[in-house]
Amino acid sequence: MGYELRVERESPLAFAELAGTIARAGFELRGSQESGEVVARHGDTAHAVAIWRGRLYGEPASDWQVAQLAVLSQTLGARLVGEDGEVYAIRDGIVEQVNGGAGYEFGKLEEILAAGPAQWSR
Repeated sequence: MGYELRVERESPLAFAELAGTIARAGFELRGSQESGEVVARHGDTAHAVAIWRGRLYGEPASDWQVAQLAVLSQTLGARLVGEDGEVYAIRDGIVEQVNGGAGYEFGKLEEILAAGPAQWSR
């Protein structure tokens, strides 16, 4: 298991709302109300970006997946929060991580999405 990023909202996220909202944003939902995944496409290939198990979360392995999770969170009117309390967001077209007063920019959203899901090297 990797580092988990959670999609959090003030009001609980219902499966029906998830299904309806993400389809309009270009994501696909596979599975059932109990267990599923949110999929994004890059080229002709589908890639899982989030997991649904009564709550929505992801374990990204690339900047592309972080960016997709940030887009997904924004689409749902939610925040993307890491295990250590840091928040991931899109501000002025830039994907960023903010923890307290410190921030880190992943880069421009459109460039990250165009580059695709190349995994981070370990």
